[in-house]
Amino acid sequence: MNTAADQTTPQVQWLEVTEANSEQRLDNFLISYLKGVPKTRIYRMVRKGEVRVNKGRIDVSYKLQLGDIVRIPPVRVSEKKDEAIVQPTLKFSLENHILYEDDGFIVLNKPAGFAVHGGSGVSSGVIEGLRQIRPQQKFLELVHRLDKDTSGCLLIAKKRSVLKVLHELFRGDGIQKTYLALLVGQFQRKKQVVDVPLLKNVAHGGERMVVVSQAGKAAETLFTRLKQYQDATLVHAAPKTGRTHQIRVHAAWLGHPIVADDRYGDGETNKMFKKRGYKRLFLHAEQLQFAHPLTGEPLHFVAPLPADLQQLIDHEKPL
Repeated sequence: MNTAADQTTPQVQWLEVTEANSEQRLDNFLISYLKGVPKTRIYRMVRKGEVRVNKGRIDVSYKLQLGDIVRIPPVRVSEKKDEAIVQPTLKFSLENHILYEDDGFIVLNKPAGFAVHGGSGVSSGVIEGLRQIRPQQKFLELVHRLDKDTSGCLLIAKKRSVLKVLHELFRGDGIQKTYLALLVGQFQRKKQVVDVPLLKNVAHGGERMVVVSQAGKAAETLFTRLKQYQDATLVHAAPKTGRTHQIRVHAAWLGHPIVADDRYGDGETNKMFKKRGYKRLFLHAEQLQFAHPLTGEPLHFVAPLPADLQQLIDHEKPL
């Protein structure tokens, strides 16, 4: 957004829509731009015609177009909050874990142990870190999410138009995701599809859990056995849907939870593996395949297994 007015005192502002905001709904843009202004007031300003686009009244659902001129009436906004504190180790890791980057998006090999965004007791995450090390990049948004303890391929859009296309690919079958997981026990079948529905639930103590339930949403994961060890099996897990904790819950439902899964695994089994060095969830987003959102070129990204997990698997005894 290019603004023609200083925002330190309330006054009419005229903003030109840039590519970063093109295709964004008017209400979502205003909510983001007018920090601290109640949503009810924002919607009222639009209804009363105080907010205008190209000098005309407009509905909140209107999608901004490149070059549109948005009029914002005098309104006080909250003082800018202090920038999120990002761990120096995260900033260093981000700079050294970029697998691919072009004008439209970034593919990052996300390190384990870092949330993808701040919130729920986490001051900052991957996206906040990227914004701090790339202050010149006006638009950076997560395309999807990975759990804090999951490493591997993570997509970040650099343009709103690219974000929109990638979201559409995720909603359909346009993006193939493949994870590496080490499961507890002997996984007997070469391939197995799990399609039990999943329901978000809240356990005692407020911890978010996902359970298998007919009242839940459809979910499907294809497990493919890669290598068997004495008391564990390395598999590829390909989720066809994108439910929260999908691979973890489907693996546990099979009776083969992911090694070191403190939420869905068995406590005693986890203790045994942790004594052998497995300190975190053995789940890695290894591959992403999709057509480039701007050119249509087929793309295939592979994130190498982190050294800590590779060293552990190298010491396992294969059957």
